[in-house]
Amino acid sequence: MKARTTMKAETLSVEGLTVHYGGVCAVRDVSFEVPAGEAVGVIGANGAGKTSTLKAVMGLVPRQAGALRFGDLDLSKVAARDMVRHGVGYVPEGRHVFAGLSVEKNLLLGAYAKPWKAATRQTLGEMYELFPVLGEMRGRLAGALSGGQQQMLAIGRALMSRPRLLLLDEPSMGLSPKLISEILVVLQRLRAEGLSMLLVEQNAKLTFEATSTCLVVENGIVAMTGPVSKLRHDPRVRRIYLGL
Repeated sequence: MKARTTMKAETLSVEGLTVHYGGVCAVRDVSFEVPAGEAVGVIGANGAGKTSTLKAVMGLVPRQAGALRFGDLDLSKVAARDMVRHGVGYVPEGRHVFAGLSVEKNLLLGAYAKPWKAATRQTLGEMYELFPVLGEMRGRLAGALSGGQQQMLAIGRALMSRPRLLLLDEPSMGLSPKLISEILVVLQRLRAEGLSMLLVEQNAKLTFEATSTCLVVENGIVAMTGPVSKLRHDPRVRRIYLGL
């Protein structure tokens, strides 16, 4: 894909984010930033509140926040269905591809918010360059793809809208080590091109390789945060993340 240096610099700012499910507080007073062009990771054990945090940013679950902004835009006033129009792409946990549609139609649906023009066809070509296997299978039904291929399709579909911020929820879930390595290469390339990313993952190794800054979430709160270079060697991360 082409470099994104011409895109307007925008920072995702989250302050005091809280999410309740009934009487249960899943996320409590979480604050962080994703600076423009940076990749930030969120790791933690199952049930720590990672996915709830991401869904709250996306507007998919009810939430409260002191501030939730993307550049000058107040995201708390933007419905989830309109996020893509404001430059926010989303790769959901579990891929959720349209199984009965072809690979190419799945990708084109990712550009639904854009007027059809030559640029859309160009972006489609860039997706096939980024994920060659999708180009080879462009006419195949998405439901016939392997789990790893579906994950590539889900990422490609989100990129079709040319987002300035990409939210990814557990992209390595259920994938073999080989496929995880392939997804990592793509994430590193997107990061090098200046795409802002918020990556929620249980796979700490992938997160440390794909991001520059990381939040360690425990019981719905941010227990630790800092540069990956420090966190990856911190024994407290092993305690929080692995329970050791």
